[in-house]
Amino acid sequence: MDKVVLGIDIAKETFVVVLVRDEQRSQGEFSNDPAGYEQLGRWLNKRKAKTVHACLEATGRYGDALAVWLHESGHGVSVINPARLKAYAQSRLSRTKTDGVDAGLLADFCLTQSPEAWTPPDPAWPELQAMVRQLDALQATRQQELNRLAAHPPSAVVRQTIEAHIAFLDAQIKTLKTQIRDHIDRHPDLKSQHDLLTSIPGIGDTTANLILAEIRDLRAFDDAGQVVAYAGLNPRHRQSGKSVHGHSTLSKCGNARLRRGLYMPALVAKRFNPFIQAFCARLAQNGKPHMVVLAAAMRKLLVLAYGVVKSGQPFDPTRFTSIHP
Repeated sequence: MDKVVLGIDIAKETFVVVLVRDEQRSQGEFSNDPAGYEQLGRWLNKRKAKTVHACLEATGRYGDALAVWLHESGHGVSVINPARLKAYAQSRLSRTKTDGVDAGLLADFCLTQSPEAWTPPDPAWPELQAMVRQLDALQATRQQELNRLAAHPPSAVVRQTIEAHIAFLDAQIKTLKTQIRDHIDRHPDLKSQHDLLTSIPGIGDTTANLILAEIRDLRAFDDAGQVVAYAGLNPRHRQSGKSVHGHSTLSKCGNARLRRGLYMPALVAKRFNPFIQAFCARLAQNGKPHMVVLAAAMRKLLVLAYGVVKSGQPFDPTRFTSIHP
Protein backbone atom coordinates (compact mmCIF):
# COMPACT_ATOMS: atom_id res chain seq x y z
CA MET A 1 0.00 0.00 0.00
CA ASP A 2 1.26 3.45 -0.89
CA LYS A 3 2.21 5.76 1.93
CA VAL A 4 -0.55 8.15 3.01
CA VAL A 5 0.70 11.56 4.14
CA LEU A 6 -0.95 14.69 5.43
CA GLY A 7 0.69 18.11 5.15
CA ILE A 8 -0.67 20.64 7.64
CA ASP A 9 -0.23 24.40 7.52
CA ILE A 10 -1.14 25.86 10.91
CA ALA A 11 -2.46 29.32 11.73
CA LYS A 12 -3.93 30.72 14.93
CA GLU A 13 -7.58 30.09 14.09
CA THR A 14 -7.51 27.61 11.20
CA PHE A 15 -5.33 25.02 9.54
CA VAL A 16 -5.11 23.80 5.95
CA VAL A 17 -4.34 20.18 5.09
CA VAL A 18 -3.27 18.40 1.92
CA LEU A 19 -3.78 14.63 1.88
CA VAL A 20 -1.68 12.60 -0.56
CA ARG A 21 -2.88 9.04 -1.19
CA ASP A 22 -2.17 6.90 -4.26
CA GLU A 23 -0.80 10.00 -6.02
CA GLN A 24 -4.16 11.71 -5.50
CA ARG A 25 -4.38 14.98 -3.57
CA SER A 26 -7.22 16.34 -1.45
CA GLN A 27 -7.26 19.67 0.34
CA GLY A 28 -9.34 20.84 3.29
CA GLU A 29 -9.51 23.66 5.82
CA PHE A 30 -10.62 23.34 9.44
CA SER A 31 -10.92 25.43 12.59
CA ASN A 32 -7.95 25.13 14.94
CA ASP A 33 -9.94 23.82 17.90
CA PRO A 34 -11.30 20.47 19.15
CA ALA A 35 -14.35 20.72 16.87
CA GLY A 36 -12.04 21.22 13.90
CA TYR A 37 -9.95 18.21 14.90
CA GLU A 38 -13.04 16.00 15.02
CA GLN A 39 -14.11 17.36 11.64
CA LEU A 40 -10.66 16.47 10.29
CA GLY A 41 -11.10 12.94 11.63
CA ARG A 42 -14.38 12.54 9.74
CA TRP A 43 -12.80 14.06 6.63
CA LEU A 44 -9.98 11.49 6.76
CA ASN A 45 -12.38 8.60 7.35
CA LYS A 46 -14.48 9.67 4.37
CA ARG A 47 -11.34 9.36 2.25
CA LYS A 48 -10.50 5.98 3.81
CA ALA A 49 -7.33 7.40 5.36
CA LYS A 50 -7.47 5.54 8.65
CA THR A 51 -3.78 6.08 9.40
CA VAL A 52 -1.65 8.88 7.99
CA HIS A 53 1.81 10.30 8.50
CA ALA A 54 1.13 13.95 9.30
CA CYS A 55 3.75 16.68 8.99
CA LEU A 56 3.43 20.17 10.40
CA GLU A 57 5.87 22.99 10.96
CA ALA A 58 7.29 23.74 14.41
CA THR A 59 5.77 27.22 14.55
CA GLY A 60 4.95 27.42 18.24
CA ARG A 61 1.89 26.72 20.33
CA TYR A 62 -0.68 26.89 17.51
CA GLY A 63 0.01 23.33 16.39
CA ASP A 64 0.65 21.67 19.75
CA ALA A 65 -2.92 20.58 20.49
CA LEU A 66 -3.47 19.27 16.96
CA ALA A 67 -0.23 17.28 17.08
CA VAL A 68 -1.29 15.67 20.37
CA TRP A 69 -4.76 14.89 18.97
CA LEU A 70 -3.29 13.25 15.86
CA HIS A 71 -0.88 11.19 17.97
CA GLU A 72 -3.63 10.06 20.34
CA SER A 73 -5.80 9.18 17.33
CA GLY A 74 -3.19 6.69 16.15
CA HIS A 75 -1.61 8.73 13.37
CA GLY A 76 2.11 9.23 12.86
CA VAL A 77 3.22 12.81 13.46
CA SER A 78 6.38 14.70 12.53
CA VAL A 79 7.05 18.28 13.62
CA ILE A 80 9.45 19.93 11.18
CA ASN A 81 12.04 22.60 11.94
CA PRO A 82 11.14 25.68 9.81
CA ALA A 83 14.76 26.04 8.66
CA ARG A 84 14.76 22.44 7.42
CA LEU A 85 11.53 22.98 5.54
CA LYS A 86 12.82 26.22 4.05
CA ALA A 87 15.94 24.46 2.77
CA TYR A 88 13.74 21.78 1.23
CA ALA A 89 11.57 24.41 -0.47
CA GLN A 90 14.65 26.16 -1.85
CA SER A 91 15.97 22.87 -3.21
CA ARG A 92 12.69 22.50 -5.11
CA LEU A 93 12.77 26.14 -6.21
CA SER A 94 9.39 26.60 -4.55
CA ARG A 95 8.34 30.25 -4.63
CA THR A 96 4.61 30.11 -3.99
CA LYS A 97 3.27 31.31 -0.66
CA THR A 98 -0.44 30.41 -0.37
CA ASP A 99 -1.57 28.26 2.54
CA GLY A 100 -2.65 25.42 0.26
CA VAL A 101 0.74 25.21 -1.37
CA ASP A 102 2.49 25.39 2.01
CA ALA A 103 0.45 22.40 3.18
CA GLY A 104 1.27 20.68 -0.09
CA LEU A 105 4.95 21.35 0.42
CA LEU A 106 4.73 19.78 3.87
CA ALA A 107 3.00 16.76 2.34
CA ASP A 108 5.77 16.45 -0.27
CA PHE A 109 8.41 16.76 2.44
CA CYS A 110 6.67 14.07 4.47
CA LEU A 111 6.42 11.79 1.44
CA THR A 112 10.00 12.14 0.22
CA GLN A 113 12.00 12.76 3.39
CA SER A 114 10.27 10.37 5.83
CA PRO A 115 11.03 12.59 8.86
CA GLU A 116 11.38 11.13 12.32
CA ALA A 117 8.31 10.53 14.45
CA TRP A 118 7.24 13.07 17.06
CA THR A 119 6.00 12.06 20.48
CA PRO A 120 4.13 14.31 22.93
CA PRO A 121 6.41 15.93 25.48
CA ASP A 122 6.53 14.99 29.12
CA PRO A 123 3.85 17.11 30.86
CA ALA A 124 6.64 18.70 32.90
CA TRP A 125 7.88 20.55 29.81
CA PRO A 126 4.69 22.34 28.64
CA GLU A 127 3.99 23.29 32.25
CA LEU A 128 7.45 24.84 32.52
CA GLN A 129 6.98 26.63 29.21
CA ALA A 130 3.65 28.07 30.33
CA MET A 131 5.14 29.35 33.60
CA VAL A 132 8.22 30.87 31.95
CA ARG A 133 6.10 32.63 29.32
CA GLN A 134 3.73 33.92 31.99
CA LEU A 135 6.70 35.28 33.93
CA ASP A 136 7.89 37.05 30.79
CA ALA A 137 4.42 38.58 30.33
CA LEU A 138 4.29 39.79 33.95
CA GLN A 139 7.75 41.34 33.68
CA ALA A 140 6.80 43.07 30.42
CA THR A 141 3.67 44.52 32.04
CA ARG A 142 5.71 45.72 35.01
CA GLN A 143 8.15 47.48 32.69
CA GLN A 144 5.26 49.15 30.87
CA GLU A 145 3.98 50.55 34.15
CA LEU A 146 7.45 51.82 35.07
CA ASN A 147 7.68 53.48 31.66
CA ARG A 148 4.33 55.20 32.25
CA LEU A 149 5.60 56.65 35.51
CA ALA A 150 8.80 57.91 33.89
CA ALA A 151 7.44 59.25 30.61
CA HIS A 152 4.27 61.00 31.78
CA PRO A 153 4.26 61.83 35.48
CA PRO A 154 0.62 61.15 36.40
CA SER A 155 -1.62 62.71 38.99
CA ALA A 156 -1.31 61.54 42.57
CA VAL A 157 -4.33 59.24 42.25
CA VAL A 158 -3.09 57.62 39.04
CA ARG A 159 0.43 57.30 40.44
CA GLN A 160 -0.95 55.51 43.47
CA THR A 161 -2.86 53.11 41.22
CA ILE A 162 0.20 52.37 39.08
CA GLU A 163 2.43 51.85 42.11
CA ALA A 164 -0.13 49.48 43.61
CA HIS A 165 -0.22 47.56 40.33
CA ILE A 166 3.58 47.33 40.29
CA ALA A 167 3.58 46.04 43.87
CA PHE A 168 1.00 43.42 42.89
CA LEU A 169 3.09 42.41 39.87
CA ASP A 170 6.23 42.18 42.04
CA ALA A 171 4.46 39.73 44.34
CA GLN A 172 3.21 37.68 41.39
CA ILE A 173 6.67 37.62 39.82
CA LYS A 174 8.30 36.53 43.07
CA THR A 175 5.77 33.72 43.55
CA LEU A 176 6.08 32.52 39.96
CA LYS A 177 9.89 32.46 40.12
CA THR A 178 9.65 30.25 43.20
CA GLN A 179 7.16 27.97 41.45
CA ILE A 180 9.44 27.65 38.42
CA ARG A 181 12.42 26.78 40.61
CA ASP A 182 10.38 24.21 42.56
CA HIS A 183 9.02 22.71 39.33
CA ILE A 184 12.52 22.20 37.94
CA ASP A 185 13.76 20.76 41.23
CA ARG A 186 10.89 18.23 41.25
CA HIS A 187 11.83 16.84 37.83
CA PRO A 188 15.32 15.26 37.75
CA ASP A 189 15.80 15.57 33.98
CA LEU A 190 14.95 19.27 33.97
CA LYS A 191 17.15 19.79 37.04
CA SER A 192 20.09 18.00 35.42
CA GLN A 193 19.83 20.07 32.22
CA HIS A 194 19.37 23.28 34.23
CA ASP A 195 22.55 22.59 36.21
CA LEU A 196 24.51 21.89 33.02
CA LEU A 197 23.28 25.10 31.40
CA THR A 198 24.12 27.29 34.38
CA SER A 199 27.68 25.92 34.38
CA ILE A 200 28.24 28.17 31.33
CA PRO A 201 29.43 31.70 32.22
CA GLY A 202 26.75 34.04 30.90
CA ILE A 203 23.84 31.66 31.47
CA GLY A 204 22.05 32.16 34.78
CA ASP A 205 18.78 30.78 36.09
CA THR A 206 16.61 33.03 33.91
CA THR A 207 18.34 32.09 30.65
CA ALA A 208 18.53 28.41 31.57
CA ASN A 209 14.80 28.44 32.29
CA LEU A 210 14.15 30.11 28.94
CA ILE A 211 16.22 27.57 27.00
CA LEU A 212 14.51 24.67 28.76
CA ALA A 213 11.09 26.21 28.15
CA GLU A 214 11.55 27.11 24.49
CA ILE A 215 13.54 24.04 23.40
CA ARG A 216 11.81 20.84 24.34
CA ASP A 217 15.02 18.81 24.47
CA LEU A 218 18.40 19.99 23.19
CA ARG A 219 19.49 16.36 22.97
CA ALA A 220 16.94 15.71 20.23
CA PHE A 221 18.92 17.81 17.74
CA ASP A 222 21.51 16.04 15.60
CA ASP A 223 23.99 18.89 15.67
CA ALA A 224 24.51 22.43 16.91
CA GLY A 225 23.59 23.90 13.53
CA GLN A 226 20.04 22.61 13.89
CA VAL A 227 19.69 24.31 17.28
CA VAL A 228 21.00 27.59 15.86
CA ALA A 229 18.53 27.36 12.97
CA TYR A 230 15.69 26.59 15.37
CA ALA A 231 16.40 29.88 17.14
CA GLY A 232 16.73 31.76 13.84
CA LEU A 233 20.31 32.73 14.66
CA ASN A 234 21.85 31.24 11.53
CA PRO A 235 23.30 33.90 9.21
CA ARG A 236 21.67 34.54 5.84
CA HIS A 237 23.76 36.08 3.08
CA ARG A 238 22.21 38.87 1.03
CA GLN A 239 23.41 40.09 -2.36
CA SER A 240 22.51 43.23 -4.22
CA GLY A 241 22.17 43.29 -8.00
CA LYS A 242 24.99 41.54 -9.80
CA SER A 243 27.50 42.08 -7.05
CA VAL A 244 28.98 38.97 -5.48
CA HIS A 245 29.61 40.99 -2.35
CA GLY A 246 26.82 41.21 0.15
CA HIS A 247 26.13 41.26 3.83
CA SER A 248 24.85 38.68 6.26
CA THR A 249 21.81 39.03 8.49
CA LEU A 250 20.10 36.67 10.90
CA SER A 251 17.51 34.46 9.26
CA LYS A 252 15.01 35.21 12.08
CA CYS A 253 12.81 32.34 10.89
CA GLY A 254 12.98 30.46 14.20
CA ASN A 255 11.98 31.00 17.82
CA ALA A 256 11.82 34.76 18.47
CA ARG A 257 11.48 34.33 22.24
CA LEU A 258 14.74 32.43 22.30
CA ARG A 259 16.56 35.06 20.24
CA ARG A 260 15.25 37.89 22.39
CA GLY A 261 16.17 36.08 25.59
CA LEU A 262 19.76 35.43 24.50
CA TYR A 263 20.58 39.10 23.85
CA MET A 264 21.52 40.17 27.39
CA PRO A 265 23.23 36.85 28.28
CA ALA A 266 25.42 37.27 25.19
CA LEU A 267 26.50 40.71 26.43
CA VAL A 268 27.44 39.15 29.77
CA ALA A 269 29.21 36.22 28.10
CA LYS A 270 31.30 38.63 26.01
CA ARG A 271 32.77 39.91 29.27
CA PHE A 272 32.93 36.86 31.50
CA ASN A 273 32.96 33.71 29.35
CA PRO A 274 36.60 33.10 28.31
CA PHE A 275 35.65 31.12 25.21
CA ILE A 276 33.14 33.66 23.90
CA GLN A 277 35.33 36.57 24.99
CA ALA A 278 38.22 35.31 22.84
CA PHE A 279 35.88 34.49 19.97
CA CYS A 280 34.36 37.99 19.96
CA ALA A 281 37.80 39.60 20.21
CA ARG A 282 38.88 37.81 17.04
CA LEU A 283 35.78 38.99 15.20
CA ALA A 284 36.30 42.58 16.35
CA GLN A 285 39.94 42.48 15.24
CA ASN A 286 38.73 41.38 11.82
CA GLY A 287 36.61 44.52 11.59
CA LYS A 288 33.20 43.02 12.29
CA PRO A 289 30.59 45.56 13.49
CA HIS A 290 29.40 45.43 17.08
CA MET A 291 25.97 43.96 16.28
CA VAL A 292 27.50 41.26 14.08
CA VAL A 293 29.82 40.31 16.92
CA LEU A 294 26.92 40.27 19.38
CA ALA A 295 24.83 38.05 17.10
CA ALA A 296 27.78 35.68 16.82
CA ALA A 297 28.06 35.65 20.63
CA MET A 298 24.38 34.73 20.92
CA ARG A 299 24.94 31.94 18.43
CA LYS A 300 28.00 30.60 20.26
CA LEU A 301 26.23 30.76 23.61
CA LEU A 302 23.48 28.55 22.24
CA VAL A 303 26.09 26.21 20.73
CA LEU A 304 27.71 25.87 24.16
CA ALA A 305 24.30 25.18 25.69
CA TYR A 306 23.80 22.39 23.17
CA GLY A 307 27.29 21.06 23.87
CA VAL A 308 26.93 20.71 27.63
CA VAL A 309 23.45 19.17 27.51
CA LYS A 310 24.26 16.81 24.64
CA SER A 311 27.47 15.62 26.31
CA GLY A 312 26.07 15.61 29.83
CA GLN A 313 29.23 17.38 31.01
CA PRO A 314 29.46 20.87 32.58
CA PHE A 315 31.16 23.69 30.73
CA ASP A 316 34.92 23.41 30.28
CA PRO A 317 36.51 25.92 27.86
CA THR A 318 39.13 23.36 26.84
CA ARG A 319 36.48 20.85 25.75
CA PHE A 320 34.11 22.98 23.69
CA THR A 321 36.43 25.04 21.52
CA SER A 322 35.90 22.66 18.60
CA ILE A 323 32.09 22.83 18.56
CA HIS A 324 30.73 24.79 15.62
CA PRO A 325 27.16 25.52 14.53
